[in-house]
Amino acid sequence: MSLYAKDTDQAFQGAGTKPGLEIWCVENLQLVAVPKTSYGKFYSGNSYLILHTIIRKSGPPLHDIHYWLGNDTNKVDSDLASDKALELDAALGSCSVQYRELQGQETEKFLSYFKPCIIPIEGVYSSQKGHSNEDTYEVRLLTCKGDHVVHVKEVPFSRSSLNHNDVFVLDTASKIFLFSGCNSSTQERAKALEVVQYIKDTKHSGNCEVATIEDGKFVGDSEVGEFWSFFGGYAPIPRESPSFFQDQSDIQSVKLFWITYQGKLSQIESDSFAREVLEADKCYMLDCEAEIFVWMGRLTSVTERKTSISAAEDFLRNQGRSAGTHLSLITEGLETSKFRSYFANWPLKVEPRLFEEGREKVAAIFKQNGYEVKELPEEDIEPLIDCRGTLKVWRVDGDELSLVPISEQRKLFSGDCYVVQYTYSGNGREENLFYAWLGCESTLEDRRDVISHMNSVVDSTRGDPVMAQVVQDKEPDQFFFIFQMLIIYKGGKSAGYRKFLAEKGIDDKTNNESEDAFFRIQGTSPDNMQAIQVDQVSSSLNSSYCYILNSGTTVFTWIGNLSLTRDHDILHRMLEFINPTWQPISVREGSEPDIFWTALGGKTEYAKGKEMKGHVEDPRLLLLNITEGDFKAKEIFNFTQDDLTTEDVLALDCHNELYIWIGCHSKVKSKQQALMLGQKFLETDVLAEGLSVDTPFYVVTEGKEPTFFTRFFEWDFSKQNMHGNSFERKLAKLKGKPQSVEAPLRTSRKSYSRESTPNGLRSRSVSSNGRGRSPSPAPNGSSSNWKSPVSRSQSTSTPTARKLFSESPRSGSSPGSPTEDTRSSIENSYSQANETEAENNINLIIYPYERLKVVSSDPVPGIDVTKREAYLSDEEFVAKFGMTKGNFYKLPKWKQNKLKMSLNLF
Repeated sequence: MSLYAKDTDQAFQGAGTKPGLEIWCVENLQLVAVPKTSYGKFYSGNSYLILHTIIRKSGPPLHDIHYWLGNDTNKVDSDLASDKALELDAALGSCSVQYRELQGQETEKFLSYFKPCIIPIEGVYSSQKGHSNEDTYEVRLLTCKGDHVVHVKEVPFSRSSLNHNDVFVLDTASKIFLFSGCNSSTQERAKALEVVQYIKDTKHSGNCEVATIEDGKFVGDSEVGEFWSFFGGYAPIPRESPSFFQDQSDIQSVKLFWITYQGKLSQIESDSFAREVLEADKCYMLDCEAEIFVWMGRLTSVTERKTSISAAEDFLRNQGRSAGTHLSLITEGLETSKFRSYFANWPLKVEPRLFEEGREKVAAIFKQNGYEVKELPEEDIEPLIDCRGTLKVWRVDGDELSLVPISEQRKLFSGDCYVVQYTYSGNGREENLFYAWLGCESTLEDRRDVISHMNSVVDSTRGDPVMAQVVQDKEPDQFFFIFQMLIIYKGGKSAGYRKFLAEKGIDDKTNNESEDAFFRIQGTSPDNMQAIQVDQVSSSLNSSYCYILNSGTTVFTWIGNLSLTRDHDILHRMLEFINPTWQPISVREGSEPDIFWTALGGKTEYAKGKEMKGHVEDPRLLLLNITEGDFKAKEIFNFTQDDLTTEDVLALDCHNELYIWIGCHSKVKSKQQALMLGQKFLETDVLAEGLSVDTPFYVVTEGKEPTFFTRFFEWDFSKQNMHGNSFERKLAKLKGKPQSVEAPLRTSRKSYSRESTPNGLRSRSVSSNGRGRSPSPAPNGSSSNWKSPVSRSQSTSTPTARKLFSESPRSGSSPGSPTEDTRSSIENSYSQANETEAENNINLIIYPYERLKVVSSDPVPGIDVTKREAYLSDEEFVAKFGMTKGNFYKLPKWKQNKLKMSLNLF
């Protein structure tokens, strides 16, 4: 539904065509455009219309419309703003979400446009003057609330306004005071300092002093005395002084109403709601207590929508709802994740990926129909880290972790799990990236073991590496880039996998490289190409790929009609890598001989299009709150690097991959916990976007952010490593004190120097020639001097590589094979570290097992959750673990974790 141009207010001409904000103010019953220099200045006597537009790389623009109503605005202006919001939505093609914003009760999304804050101005806006009567300076008392966006309210300048829960800013002619209630959080105090900085810059031209006052401190400080002198001297603040901000309680009930054409509400009685309840020619109201949604079907008229909005506003007034109750207006097809979350199994809408598919398919489709056209330019995918590093791969086999020989480390099996360590040069230092790769046919036990093993290897690695969990068929491009060439075979070699096959009576079809096999070839360049063994049936084919079929004495290469020139190049390279002695018969789609179809069990229907990966251009940042086993997530809108607060744990959701970011001062003290949080986030799907539980996710620690994480921010490395909590950092910056660039060590993490790192876990391979190497020559299968472009080992390294990765294998041991000395070194390292750990746990308070479990009805607060077992009495420890604490801490870390996991202590 859209209006004709003649019906549209002239103020909306060209609106929504550029990214960013556009603001109008209601003045003399007309909309007047507000100049950009006045963005963020809102007058309490006016009503405003705000449009925020995001222009995406592909797909239509995203629009959010807000109408802001000042406390002193009149009803005529507020009604006009509401009507104009609908008119603007219609002019944009009814493709926006609308929000009603009341002064002092704004949504966090609205406040995120005007960081650090908005401070409404008394009076009325005048476009003739440019700005109104804001020049008269007066002492003001403001209160601030919020950890990532801040609500600022002016309160009566009186001692009785102060309380223990909020943070206050006293703005005087010569000095700004920050008063922090004893119950306020560190993040709130830090955010209030941004308000202080804003006032200092805008009201005092940067020339005034700043003082911080702590609640309860009233002696020995001249600034404290000066602060209280403005209130006539010190007096105790009552313990029960109320906050100026209302905490939103958890939703008790959700009600759905149909809004009739006459504006009457008719409740729909149901314990849960399905999408099918909402009809396209009707409007509905979803009452979530703290928030009201009006859903407008795509076939409804502007008049019906106005009636529905009026009905919702009347409902709020008649019910006596708090002024903080938000009202959101949603058009069918543009439902927010929060709205969808109140419905059971909301169907996912798959947007057409015209941009991406067009680039790769249009030229091929034209050629398929006989037209001679050049292919469209291909969008190259580049690696996000240095790919000249050192690669090590371990295969998990129950309690064993076997280092895969270098000659075999680019051959994975879908029935197994692997730990992958990649060491590379980044940010002027040696970086480590660990992956736990879970084969799609691997057993649940092996999947648990690989996480435990990865944690153990990481614990014995210096620094604070990035960890990731990756499931087969969901690998990120970065994973493939570090392998460059990779073959994934069917079957597995672990005892757990073979036991599973025996129990189920399934034949073991593990590929031995000499049997028949069918491979799908994929990739984007010679540095990113894979051969994936698939079922040897014709339904495994796809017109967008190329394939290799080894059937008896005959080898076929099959080229799909929608495949690209680069796919053909990758096909030839992978053929040489798999077996350079093969002499294939090349077959194009549509010209296959009968013997080809016979080898695949006959011809059947197969797919044509390639499954596209999700967008990464509009990632979303969420604050994770974990209390007493409860898991909650809150979205942070229009996020920046400053939203990575050191006290928090955050999730960066990029749709096809996830990052869990751990602040140095957060409650999460181990990456094991963070890995569990990542899995919990995927299972919960808090944004109701249909996230797969197999989505790859990374765990990133503050101060050690890799480039493939920082690319989502305008990253300032000077902010990356600083001492203190968020308040101390902001205060030091405000007062102009120099910042440290060294982050404090995380006490829960082991930090090894190169000399103290267990020999068996050191990098023992030499780096490859990297991306600057020449194209792949034909490898010679058994030749010892095979110079494949993917070899990172015995071949001569570049001078740069030697400098970065100088360690070589122990003499007398074959490359990639663990020696007895290596195993002994690892065990000794674990034993020494764990004996120290046991000594450190001697004086801990004793608690019963039932209170220490991960899921407990009466959990113990304030313990180190990575050492739950240490709080058990000696007697109960032996009863549960079957050994003493001393013997337990002599075990390798991965075995400790496995035992703790079996007892719900991990």
